[in-house]
Amino acid sequence: MCTYHEIFKGRFVGLRIGGAHIDTPARRPVINPATGEAFASVPLAAPEHLESAVAAARGAFPAWRALSWAERQELLERLAGRMEQARDELADLLTLEQGKPRHSAAADEVGYAIGWLREVARRRLADQVLEDAPRHRVDKSYVPLGVAGLIVPWNFPLCLAAWKFAPALITGNTVILKPSPYTPLTALRLAELAEGVLPPGVFTVLTGDDELGRWMVEHPGIAKISFTGSAATGQRVMAGAATGLKRVTLELGGNDPAIVLPDADLDAVVPKLFWGAFGNSGQWCVGIKRLYVHDDLYPQLLDALAAYARGVRMGDGMDAASQLGPLQNVRQYEKVRGLLADCVAHGQRFALGGEAVPGPGYFVPVTIVDNPPDDSRVVVEEAFGPVLPVLRYRDFDDVVRRANDTGYGLGASIWGRDTAFAQALAGRLEAGTVWINEVYVHGVDFPFGGHKLSGLGVEHGTEGLAAYANLKIVMSAR
Repeated sequence: MCTYHEIFKGRFVGLRIGGAHIDTPARRPVINPATGEAFASVPLAAPEHLESAVAAARGAFPAWRALSWAERQELLERLAGRMEQARDELADLLTLEQGKPRHSAAADEVGYAIGWLREVARRRLADQVLEDAPRHRVDKSYVPLGVAGLIVPWNFPLCLAAWKFAPALITGNTVILKPSPYTPLTALRLAELAEGVLPPGVFTVLTGDDELGRWMVEHPGIAKISFTGSAATGQRVMAGAATGLKRVTLELGGNDPAIVLPDADLDAVVPKLFWGAFGNSGQWCVGIKRLYVHDDLYPQLLDALAAYARGVRMGDGMDAASQLGPLQNVRQYEKVRGLLADCVAHGQRFALGGEAVPGPGYFVPVTIVDNPPDDSRVVVEEAFGPVLPVLRYRDFDDVVRRANDTGYGLGASIWGRDTAFAQALAGRLEAGTVWINEVYVHGVDFPFGGHKLSGLGVEHGTEGLAAYANLKIVMSAR
């Protein structure tokens, strides 16, 4: 396994703010979730560092916004090229700090982030002439907001960073990115890669504890916050931003249902259902969290899903044979263990798994819970781990009601051969995105956002770009 010194070579000793390298007396350890041991440390930003970062970002904003779209695209393409050159190192960092398998999930996330940056950089917000009459003209345009504060979680630290900084930068904003305290290293490496490509102050990474996020939300010099995380934290972000009417985009939690129709092809859907639920060890907002299976298929699908899961190897992400890694941090590990303990205490049946793996690291085996009650914790709560309740249904109206019986509304999926029926069912589900015979498919041009407690606003598409701009109307009499 790579060591701290092999990967970092002493580079991450301070923060990079406005082109200056600033040492911080306070530091935070970075834990490898496969071992539970610290292997690096990163700077902890204090209020004065945020003040310096905001001042640098505001100072860089006029020149950055004045560039043409093509000029900004060229610079972002150069950043993507630097990421391409460093992709092996980024994948190593991602696995060591997040836990996901290096040779599959981590490498894929790095490639995804590079491709996403390049594609978003090619997009534009087009000005429009709304009226062009002999005596009156109306023009519509978009103007950047200013400094965008981007707060990213630990489950997909590089991918979700790209989801935010790419549209923020191409639309002419400057950026302060705060990674999760658990996964700061890939973001710090991004800051290094951006040096000499983006002008000083345009792209700043600040590492710190959760209180840094609160300072960013409340800072009057930051015009927008884009936050991905829990619904509870999202509510606090919205409350903190309200004083200054700060723009917010919130992509929050989910308890996404999947509905398997009675005509589904088991051989085709079981692998997709498995990875839809357990990919990234269940640590994604749009993963399958509740699996509803028609009575006609329930016994066969339950057995097939458990059999497939037994053939998937979980282990240290730096091991090329590992297909799933650990949970990312001890807090999430204890939460998932608590859900399993609750299942045991209430006599619920496990088709597979049910106990955490003894030994170092934050490993919880793939666990399938056999038809627990709808009001059980494992059904009601978002596990955000490799735990899946599989639930029986007979009536379609009833399964729609049960699927919608949650405060969340991020995603949902439907699986079956009759796509016309699936489309009709999809229209009744309360979710921002409904997939049919697929799951967690995203695209640069496909708007993504949640309903209910799952979020506010959207990312991606024209709507996602416009979220980083103010709409401006100019009317002129002739």
